[in-house]
Amino acid sequence: MTLDGLLDDYLGHVRTERGYSAHTVSAYRADLVDLIRFADARAVESPAGLDLPLLRDWLYAATERGLARTSIARRAASARGFTAWLHRRDLISADPGARLKAPRAQRTLPRVVTERALAEALAALADRAAGGDPLAVRDAAIAELLYASALRVSELVGLDVDDVDRRRRTVRVTGKGSKERVVPYGAPAARALDRYVDDARPAIVAATDAAPTHAVFLGARGARLGVRSVHRLVADLLTAIPGTGPSGPHALRHSAATHLLDGGADLRAVQEFLGHASLGTTQIYTHVSAERLKQSYQTAHPRA
Repeated sequence: MTLDGLLDDYLGHVRTERGYSAHTVSAYRADLVDLIRFADARAVESPAGLDLPLLRDWLYAATERGLARTSIARRAASARGFTAWLHRRDLISADPGARLKAPRAQRTLPRVVTERALAEALAALADRAAGGDPLAVRDAAIAELLYASALRVSELVGLDVDDVDRRRRTVRVTGKGSKERVVPYGAPAARALDRYVDDARPAIVAATDAAPTHAVFLGARGARLGVRSVHRLVADLLTAIPGTGPSGPHALRHSAATHLLDGGADLRAVQEFLGHASLGTTQIYTHVSAERLKQSYQTAHPRA
């Protein structure tokens, strides 16, 4: 069987049996289509031709094209997953991907917005919502909930009405790998969310002729709000705040995690709160907290 013919089978496997998200499956597809084209240019059409030298040449060619180290590392992971699957199905006698190395991706510290700056930005959104415009009320609820519960943007837009327990102030979200978790939110987010659900959401529905939806957050036309809209909202919110790094929804997630650790939260508790599978992923925020402490020390200590 050809590599092209096996690709769809493999992607179906990672989608259904491994529970990978549509975004991850799409990234795997793009990487492996490129690998198969590279192999085809070298007259390799069957799994047996996927040897370690070919995989290394493929990664090297991507490096020569100027791809970032993070992209190279992801491509290596895609290839390793594919060849491991081929080996398990006895389509190749050995797994060449098991010995494939890629440059370690650079881990940069995430952007963290100070508590004071975030409080001012959220207050500005609340002032805008005070006029009663349904979309402004929605935006205030989105920003408050993103920061309060440290949600990924995909988790936020995926929320359905039944996922929100307003009495307990919790939301049930489906994270990476289709894993569910329940996370709390605080009083400011509760006030913003209650106002949105009780007043603004019905107003948005009444103003459109869209098909009924269980989505919590709606766009102007009454359908489930998209990821891009949330990105624009948060980027606009943070644009006036000093700092470097991405200004999307993840900046609120990073900020929430760092503020939790700054406030004395246990690292394991923060791991569960964020829905990280590995504690090592959560530990990046300890580095952020340490860096913030170092900066404060150098600024404030007379003998720094």
